[in-house]
Amino acid sequence: MKKNSKKQIILASSSPRRKLLLNALLKNFGLKFAVIPANIVENIPEKVQNYGVFAANLAGLKAKEVAKKKKGIILASDTIVVINGRILGKPESAAEAVKMLKYLSGKEHKVYTGLVILDSVSSKTYKTFEVTKVKFRKLKTKEIEFYVKGGSPMDKAGAYGIQDDLGSTFVEKITGDYFNIVGLPVLKTYTGLSKFIKLID
Repeated sequence: MKKNSKKQIILASSSPRRKLLLNALLKNFGLKFAVIPANIVENIPEKVQNYGVFAANLAGLKAKEVAKKKKGIILASDTIVVINGRILGKPESAAEAVKMLKYLSGKEHKVYTGLVILDSVSSKTYKTFEVTKVKFRKLKTKEIEFYVKGGSPMDKAGAYGIQDDLGSTFVEKITGDYFNIVGLPVLKTYTGLSKFIKLID
């Protein structure tokens, strides 16, 4: 570990996708991290003025919640799917997942991921967001029902994962950061961490 990175890095998420992406990034620098999931209630209001700021604020709440438990450099993120002014979070049931995917079928939506990196000792904070456009092909009802039956959509905003075996086939085109759709904008994560830790001598 770098001599100036003695502070523990903490991922405030139990998401397996975020863990994989952060691990892939940090192992380049010989760094490891702990996982302490944040436990906050994500209330989505009917009207949101700025979706990116909203996602970043949710990430900030996660970071602050974990900061109460542990000292270190805390990384938190939150992903939302937005279509026609409507925010799609994680589906609460299989029926809701089917409804979401039918709504996304054949249309373009945007994926926003808010990112916050917080030093719980100094309170130094890096706060930003990334947005990516995603176009779905027209989906067949049988495809949607088969996908939902497998259980994959239930822990994902918008009820799909672009990294999944089948969820990836729903996507016709993306414009922007692919990793943002997975749940962690890697470039901005690297940029942000560089403000806290000297990653390269």
